[in-house]
Amino acid sequence: MADISGLKEIEGFVGGCLVDSESGLILGTEGGNDFDLDTAAAGNTEVVRAKRKTMSALGISGNIEDILITLDDQYHLIRLLKSNDAVFLYVVLNKASGNLGMARMLTKNVEKSLDLSSL
Repeated sequence: MADISGLKEIEGFVGGCLVDSESGLILGTEGGNDFDLDTAAAGNTEVVRAKRKTMSALGISGNIEDILITLDDQYHLIRLLKSNDAVFLYVVLNKASGNLGMARMLTKNVEKSLDLSSL
């Protein structure tokens, strides 16, 4: 499993995982004790696929940096890795105590620290 423990440093962090968007399989987890990361990984794999399909249909080139879903009390951040855009980091934050800008910056730092060669 990949080490994504740096995600714990994000204020308001609830849980997160590293996901293979081709299979929906989790490659690493952190936190999420009361949050079903397996279901979230599978569901957000569909979100990534849908966004890619829509971009293709619209003729939009380029890569997705991140996808943000805002709920009443949570932020859900999906960040596709620059080194392998078939893999994404998924982070859940408490909206009241989280800082979205800092979360994006720290998620980017975790991405830079990942070694996917052993997966």
